[in-house]
Amino acid sequence: MATRLRKTRRLRGGRNMGWGQVGQHRASGHKGGLGITGLMKHHYSTMLKEYPDHYGHSSTHPPHPNITKKWASIRDLDDLFSKFGKEEGGKKILDLATAGYDKLLGGGKPSSAYTVKVRQFTAKAEEKIKSVGGEVLAENG
Repeated sequence: MATRLRKTRRLRGGRNMGWGQVGQHRASGHKGGLGITGLMKHHYSTMLKEYPDHYGHSSTHPPHPNITKKWASIRDLDDLFSKFGKEEGGKKILDLATAGYDKLLGGGKPSSAYTVKVRQFTAKAEEKIKSVGGEVLAENG
């Protein structure tokens, strides 16, 4: 189309070029800026409402879901039995899961046969307790 026939030619000299009120159709001027401009100034309330987690960051290395926080070794079983243990039908029962322990490790030598309830245990710990006549029960929780 020839330039002389375009609508723009008719609108030359007019203040708004067919966009009505002054300031309309000015790139991003009427929005208050492009993108995330002004979130700490004139768009602060919008940021609070629509992007509450805008600031800060999520960890790049979230913690492993299976963290052993508290553990005990076989050498500690006598002391733990005096605190948390009970005897039922001639068996020494020690519930480490309710005592707050997550894992039983195989360090040391067991002095007597215990029935130990715990969430996690090593193969060596299970082997040592069974060799004395005890047992290890996996507690889910």
